[in-house]
Amino acid sequence: MLLHIHPDNPNPRHIKTVAECLLDGGVIIYPTDTIYGLGCDIFQHKAVERVCRIKQVDPQKAQLSFVCYDLSDLSKYTKSISTPLYRLLKSYLPGPYTFILPASKEVPKILQSRKSTIGLRVPDNNIARAIVHELSHPILSASLPGDMVEEYTDPELMYENFENLVDIVIDGGPGGMVPSTIIDCTKEQYEIIRIGAGEWVEE
Repeated sequence: MLLHIHPDNPNPRHIKTVAECLLDGGVIIYPTDTIYGLGCDIFQHKAVERVCRIKQVDPQKAQLSFVCYDLSDLSKYTKSISTPLYRLLKSYLPGPYTFILPASKEVPKILQSRKSTIGLRVPDNNIARAIVHELSHPILSASLPGDMVEEYTDPELMYENFENLVDIVIDGGPGGMVPSTIIDCTKEQYEIIRIGAGEWVEE
């Protein structure tokens, strides 16, 4: 199903449709403030496995992150965050960044990497945040498989390529071609893992 959702004013009925699909174990392709991503409900074990099959990766080795509505989710899915780190996150989010933080016990077992870390995102995108808000907990986010970057900016092409693998492809307008900037905050000295769309000023 190709579902057109307005990027600035998402239709609540459409958002509800997507949230119900996720709660039923569905997999979606949806827009963020960077590139389009594969998403599912973090608590739907089989859906997580489906995402990993599409990407052809092991769930515990995959680079998967949680898309959250705001910073309040962080306290639930990560271990205690220091005040300076919280201020840092607050100054960068919502935005095109993924922060790697220590995972709390709330993170489903299938998603706990061997290092017990989790990537957290609060994208500056109304559609992604509306879905998470409707769902009341984060969605899993993964990049689409392969390197067909040009095709990944056009929702109709994504629908042609993935209609048999996912339940809903959301058309929220053209996607970007540059992924998020990834910062590892599990070390004393924060480390940039990937330079992406978000500018990073060393603290």
